[in-house]
Amino acid sequence: MAEVINMPRLSDTMEEGTVASWLKKVGDKVEEGDILAEIETDKATMEFESFNEGTLLHIGIQEGETAKVDTLLAIIGDEGEDISGLINGSTAEATEEVEEENTTTESSQENTEDSVNESEPSQDLPDGVIVVTMPRLSDTMEEGTVATWLKKVGDEVEEGDILAEIETDKATMEFESFQSGTLLHIGLQEGESAKVDSLLAIIGPAGTDVSSIAKNFKVEGAQTKPEPKKETKKAEAPKPVETKKEAPKATASVSTTTSSSNERIFVSPLAKKMAEEKGINLSQVNGSGENGRIVKRDIENFTPSAAQSSAPVAKFVPSGQEDFDEVANSNMRKAIAKNLAKSKFTAPHYYLNVEFDMENAIAFRAQYNSLPDTKISYNDMVVKACALALRQHPQVNSQWFDDRMQLNNHVHIGVAVAVPDGLVVPVVKFANEQSLTQIGAAVREFAGKARNKKLTLDEMEGSTFTISNLGMFGIESFTSIINQPNSAILSVGAIVEKPVVKGGKVVPGNTMKLTMACDHRTVDGATGAQFLQTLKGYIENPVTMLV
Repeated sequence: MAEVINMPRLSDTMEEGTVASWLKKVGDKVEEGDILAEIETDKATMEFESFNEGTLLHIGIQEGETAKVDTLLAIIGDEGEDISGLINGSTAEATEEVEEENTTTESSQENTEDSVNESEPSQDLPDGVIVVTMPRLSDTMEEGTVATWLKKVGDEVEEGDILAEIETDKATMEFESFQSGTLLHIGLQEGESAKVDSLLAIIGPAGTDVSSIAKNFKVEGAQTKPEPKKETKKAEAPKPVETKKEAPKATASVSTTTSSSNERIFVSPLAKKMAEEKGINLSQVNGSGENGRIVKRDIENFTPSAAQSSAPVAKFVPSGQEDFDEVANSNMRKAIAKNLAKSKFTAPHYYLNVEFDMENAIAFRAQYNSLPDTKISYNDMVVKACALALRQHPQVNSQWFDDRMQLNNHVHIGVAVAVPDGLVVPVVKFANEQSLTQIGAAVREFAGKARNKKLTLDEMEGSTFTISNLGMFGIESFTSIINQPNSAILSVGAIVEKPVVKGGKVVPGNTMKLTMACDHRTVDGATGAQFLQTLKGYIENPVTMLV
């Protein structure tokens, strides 16, 4: 009997997905566990495996197409089986949804039947001509920025060739072509941004005139990324100050130009970022990648030459100067700002501050790390203590929904990790069931993957509580914004040596300050305070975590 396969929900925030590629075609035999397709979500591109056996009878979403969760993705059944009823049933449901959505706009469209869709050409396309639009590389993506074109107008394009590198709200991703032909037109230049479905490129037979297609295809929301620029406002001086003309500045896009030869420099986003961090002039680097493209290894192996001595010398203004640099917001930074603002202004935050005695914790860690091949941090101890305390206070381990509150019996702790592009939160799952050594190994592995951008979607989702630790930077106390849909986040400060009162006497001691931000919709003040009391018992007497 045929089985209907719908677009899966691959994350708890996923509302729709894009089929990146099909690894099976209609008529192929499918075994349980076979990879059917690669599906792009808001976090990553994931392999989707089949839980059924049979023949792939129908594909409902083609490569490059986006559809909502639970939309018909494929049908698997016996070879030759009649599935017309299943397909028609799915189509009818989709039609009903579209009709409902269009009910409120029918009256305004009665007189516009012959109007031109703003995002499509106003005439039929010539044979073989394909319009390539800005892809939706995640379900949260609203616009993309062309970081680099790897093909130029006139180049032959094969199916599977990388057309461009596109910056989204999550990362810079390679965008491959699903068509073959000649690249006839580029709609967005490097560094330019546009909304999803705006004109990106046109591919077709060599020599085809596509100027009218490009002209009539409206690019939605196109805008050019501002170049990093430096403006100088000179204070008035008693005498005129003679200055030299500044050399032209390089553009902010991935492909830059030199001030002397005006040759385009092809460089990968990672290599460009490394060069900026190291202060390396890309015009002095020889690329070893395809077509002379500068890649990571070229930056790592670069040795400064005498050419740098000819770099422009900064101006000196005796009476001082005001200046600033402008850096365009990346799509990832925009997404972080949007999510944190939503959390801050929708969840009613309040804060609970505590200070723990760390004498026993310091002694416990020293003894624990004296064991062979064992190394744990204070942060690992906090993660374990929180996990145990959350099992006793499920209200803190909860999530808020408009119609209900979800009290989680499992404990998945997110550990905030800073990366150059922003902040990621890998998740230690079932932390209460793991040993201190296991937690320490997991956190170290996640931190390494985060720095190398190797974290998977599964490793970043599902947290029920979050910990943010800035103690290693010497920060004594701070507050954090709740990582929704969690109900609380714990901010951990540095261990500080200070005088403390014990037994009526002032003696040397070590303390650590913690601040918990709580969502008042789910966690009342008394509930949060009781959780912190339980946490205090574990931190100040860490041997109890081993019982």
